[in-house]
Amino acid sequence: METPKIFESEYRFCQILWEQEPVKSTVLARLCAERLGWSKATTYTVIKRLTERGVVKSEGAVVSSLISREQAEAARIDELVESTFGGSLPAFVAAFARGRLKEKDAEALRRMIDEYEEG
Repeated sequence: METPKIFESEYRFCQILWEQEPVKSTVLARLCAERLGWSKATTYTVIKRLTERGVVKSEGAVVSSLISREQAEAARIDELVESTFGGSLPAFVAAFARGRLKEKDAEALRRMIDEYEEG
């Protein structure tokens, strides 16, 4: 199953949800007002939109996620690699590592690749 697209403002909403879930929609609306400056109506609109796309569920005024933080992060990275680097993971890693890669990081990457190749 492909992870539904989560736009930036929705991702910020999801970060609050992941910290609190399961959470009553009224509490979520209050948290979104405090942290994001959203009105209650905006929060409920986002809940409805994300429910329709299969990102969250709302049952009995309790909201919880259907997509994990890890799934959302992986989808965002996949989208970045595709849109910015033409789908090339090596090009992404090279751009990301340029000037930042330390020997311990390089060794950790080698171990990851070795473990991947070993299955």
